[in-house]
Amino acid sequence: MILEVAQIRIKAGQAAPFEAAYRQAQQHLRAAEGYVSHELRRCLEQADQYLLLVHWRRLEDHTVGFRGSRHFQEWRGLIGSFFDGPPSVVHYLSLDDQAGAQASQKLA
Repeated sequence: MILEVAQIRIKAGQAAPFEAAYRQAQQHLRAAEGYVSHELRRCLEQADQYLLLVHWRRLEDHTVGFRGSRHFQEWRGLIGSFFDGPPSVVHYLSLDDQAGAQASQKLA
């Protein structure tokens, strides 16, 4: 399983409308092939910063499947106008399961 970590900074003062749009946009994320789960967290120290955590079965489910789908276009159409610059997105591999540990060893 892969964890996508996206740091999202939104335009100042747009927290309430962004969160409302996000609630609507979630359906497109959930409908993506390879989607497992997600959560959005708001930063306590910086009110306009969010952390989106998405679990995918494989990296390609996010980078190819979701990003190349109409679901991504709908997702981005609903929340993208709130972004204050592009999100920072990185992916993590779990070392707590055997498959992740073996994949990590192959990368080293």
